[in-house]
Amino acid sequence: MKTPKRLEPLIEDGLVDEVIRQLMSGKEATVYVVRCGEDIRCAKVYKEANKRSFRQSVDYTEGRKVKSSRQARAMAKGSKYGKQAQEEAWQSAEVDALYRLAAAGVKVPKPYNFYEGVLLMELVTDASGNAAPRLNDIVFSAADARKYHHVLLKEVVRMLCAGIVHGDLSEFNILLGSEGPVIIDLPQAVDAAGNNHASTMLERDVGNLSAFFGRFAAELLTTQYAKEIWALYSQGLLSEDTELTGRFKQDTKPVDLKSVIRVIDAARDEEVARQVRIAEAGATGLQKHRSR
Repeated sequence: MKTPKRLEPLIEDGLVDEVIRQLMSGKEATVYVVRCGEDIRCAKVYKEANKRSFRQSVDYTEGRKVKSSRQARAMAKGSKYGKQAQEEAWQSAEVDALYRLAAAGVKVPKPYNFYEGVLLMELVTDASGNAAPRLNDIVFSAADARKYHHVLLKEVVRMLCAGIVHGDLSEFNILLGSEGPVIIDLPQAVDAAGNNHASTMLERDVGNLSAFFGRFAAELLTTQYAKEIWALYSQGLLSEDTELTGRFKQDTKPVDLKSVIRVIDAARDEEVARQVRIAEAGATGLQKHRSR
């Protein structure tokens, strides 16, 4: 096929030898199957901001670090340089997340290179060596639905233990490779500890999994894994080996208002006493000064 303009620099610099075909075009990027020497990989070409249907949101970018204070100021002002820096940060977020998650053992495509706004990474394949299908293209038995739902919950937990929430997880960005599900599309990934919306995003991610697999195993629709996972995480009790139950008991114990009021009163009395001591010390100091 004709080489896409965005891939020409990679061919000129010897990173890609041949563009074989377009694999898919999504809301944020177009992915091509490419040949790199003897290896077949994929090249993810990010779309320009005005051509993307997935818009960056402060909900996703909150808590992300930037290279310098100059970049941060430019991004806040929305200058031309700032917009360019914002795009670069959006794209590199996926690269950083892939390396971080791969190191943590999460099933994601192996990243190889990020060059001129193009991410070169592993091509996930099925048992026949063809490009792996997305979950939404597959009909599951109830048993397989339960199995893969369990597998993916483990991956979500592993991601969270690595400090990352996917932020847009669904059956449309999970591939079923020869060795099981592989999670893709991570430019919107958020830092679990640095983003105030992380718990909400985790709940949506897990809810999407339950809703999809619940089509084939209806009992999954009533599970509460997201709340259970986040509660364990926020208490520092979550690990990759945590056995989840899918049940979550909300703390409905009524607040002891009398105890709360006593604590407030005690704090107020202590502050009043502190101010009195300060005033007395000041008055004593003033009298000594006048008597000199």
